[in-house]
Amino acid sequence: MPSGGMKNKGRGAYVDRDKPAQIRFSNISAGKAVAECIRTSLGPKGMDKMIQDGKGDVTITNDGATILKQMQVLHPAAKMVSLKIRELGICSQVSALSSTIVVAFFVEMLNYCSNIWQGIHPTTISESFQKAVDKGVEVLTGMSQPVLLSDRETLLNSATTSLCSKVVSQYSSLLAPMSVDAVMRVIDPATATGVDLHDIHIVKKLGGTIDDCELVDGLVLTQKVVNSSVSRVEKAKIALIQFCLSPPKTDMDNQIVVSDYAQMDRVLREERAYILNLVKQIKKAGCNVLLIQKSILRDALSDLALHFLNKMKIMVVKEIEREDIEFICKTIGTKPIAHIDQFLPEMMGTAELAEEVSLDGSGKLVKITGCTNPGKTVSIVVRGSNKLVIEEAERSIHDALCVIRCLVKKRALIAGGGAPEIELALRLAEYSRTLPGMEAYCVRAYADALEVVPSTLAENAGLNPISTVTELRNRHAQGEKTAGINVRKGGISNILEELVVQPLLVSVSALTLATETVRSILKIDDVVRDQTTL
Repeated sequence: MPSGGMKNKGRGAYVDRDKPAQIRFSNISAGKAVAECIRTSLGPKGMDKMIQDGKGDVTITNDGATILKQMQVLHPAAKMVSLKIRELGICSQVSALSSTIVVAFFVEMLNYCSNIWQGIHPTTISESFQKAVDKGVEVLTGMSQPVLLSDRETLLNSATTSLCSKVVSQYSSLLAPMSVDAVMRVIDPATATGVDLHDIHIVKKLGGTIDDCELVDGLVLTQKVVNSSVSRVEKAKIALIQFCLSPPKTDMDNQIVVSDYAQMDRVLREERAYILNLVKQIKKAGCNVLLIQKSILRDALSDLALHFLNKMKIMVVKEIEREDIEFICKTIGTKPIAHIDQFLPEMMGTAELAEEVSLDGSGKLVKITGCTNPGKTVSIVVRGSNKLVIEEAERSIHDALCVIRCLVKKRALIAGGGAPEIELALRLAEYSRTLPGMEAYCVRAYADALEVVPSTLAENAGLNPISTVTELRNRHAQGEKTAGINVRKGGISNILEELVVQPLLVSVSALTLATETVRSILKIDDVVRDQTTL
């Protein structure tokens, strides 16, 4: 019998009346599979995951968003969570820490939903959860402490907390100050309400160790200087061209047949005169450092052009990627030049020094520093002995940058170590007693689900989760709002005194987006497949 609106004549009930519940249970099963993999990554003692992509490349990480991205092919529910996590990272601009919290809390809420929806309509559960999250945001805001961007020590503590669970946590004393300084250089602390992380260019260079990572107030390019005889230029006048210094080609794919040596000599003379004219115009404008955008149609730089540029002592760096153009122009104050007729002095940027720097046998970098009209940009050079270390260091730095960005956007801090979650659980349990009927039951279930975060922290640290959470709940009931799990000492302590802090926006976003994801899944009662793609 077809599913849908067809009824069983004997009972008068829909034949597929159990289908919505089956769909929801299927989504919960997928969520549990995701959570079991990700929740063990939470906290400083969390475990790392080895991820292998379709190309066979291996990545070691404990970033919940990265793990989830690889798992989203398992089930539509996992894909939905991944989309929410992506929204968490891009829209709310928070750290990877909260992506792991979102997954753990989201699945725990679904577990409680599976227990309470037998007699409660999913819409009632969804609306009750929205009331709970609204109250939760209010409680978190009341727990928070204001922070000033001029308080460097507090910013460092926040960045260090975000790095403590990473593979590169032992380098937090280097990476945390670097992240703080990078953000503070690209904003005006007095007026900033956000941070554009595109203004912070992370350059990965294989070789050395993480100790060799550095913050450069200027531009760093991984491309090599083409004419090695000019590797250092002081009082640099820099131009970025988007046209080619090579013989032009015909608009159509034609072949030119040269029948005698006189014609060949004429072609070569014309080519030489054409290239020499271009180089003379570049030199006439006063340019002594030339950046050439990568070309896919023909050679961006011919050997003859390079010969003339070398004779005129002009440093040349080619193969500049298109996506780097905007950052380069903003950093050194230049404008991209699309045609030789536009090659004028006002189109160029100036800097104190442009040089090619050797990296102790592991390659070279081009650094341009001391820009006369610099934009608010910086470059971070990430070094590492292998690809895995470099990629993990990059993710860790990005996570620390996101944490500082959170504090710029919402200038408030909150205790870490599971303290906000257990405090929320207590306050929401009290709030549930003021609500009528089914709403009270749903809000209480929401409060109980919050305890998954301190419980997981304790479990990952090798502590007894039941006794630890019980003691933590008792301390908060006595009014110790900043009591949290100290994974280093293996007990409960005032987590603020241990300098374990996180931005208020991290906790608020994790709570809000986990609830949004659960409400989205509760609204799903069927899966309709597009037959045209089969």
